[in-house]
Amino acid sequence: MTSHTGTIPLILLLAMTPVAASANDSTYTDLDTDHCKTLSPEDSEGGGISLQCKGLPDYAVYFKEGDLRQSILYGPVSEAYIDGVFESFGPFNNAGRKIEWRLGADGKPVATILRWFIENIDPATGEPSPKVRGQVLVVSKVAGGDGQGCVVGYVDALANPEPNSLARQVADTEAETFACGRDTAAFHGKRGPTAAEPTRVFPD
Repeated sequence: MTSHTGTIPLILLLAMTPVAASANDSTYTDLDTDHCKTLSPEDSEGGGISLQCKGLPDYAVYFKEGDLRQSILYGPVSEAYIDGVFESFGPFNNAGRKIEWRLGADGKPVATILRWFIENIDPATGEPSPKVRGQVLVVSKVAGGDGQGCVVGYVDALANPEPNSLARQVADTEAETFACGRDTAAFHGKRGPTAAEPTRVFPD
């Protein structure tokens, strides 16, 4: 009869061995613009406003809106970036409310993913229409010690079968080495007709 007693210590050893954490995990926060610190008051003419909102501990979310278009930065961004950066889309748009933060091996956030809704113009009516409304996952670099954060890539959420997985791949491979203000964010995967052209403004 074969004895199995020799395998028990090995089984116990394997059970007690800690499982290494994934190098890239996600955590989530809500974008709550109703409970933010106002950095610049709303402009009655252009409707622009700048807010500092809650994100992760030590990683704020900087929300800007102007002319019915929105832009968001993350982390300890510099004053020059808070004041001078505006990355959005050509048509009127608004950001979703669930921010996905991608964490590095040290547990610090390196990128975010947020869904943007694009109010495209219906050629038949000349007005925005749900029939041509776009959805784009915007992948952004979380600012580090240099104070620079920006968009690093886009994923058309309507044209790709697994857009969230693709966006996470972009976040994990592009964000860390992306040079804000020098490199240009691009679409990844398929891009359909409702994924509008991005716009970018950076300080000199």
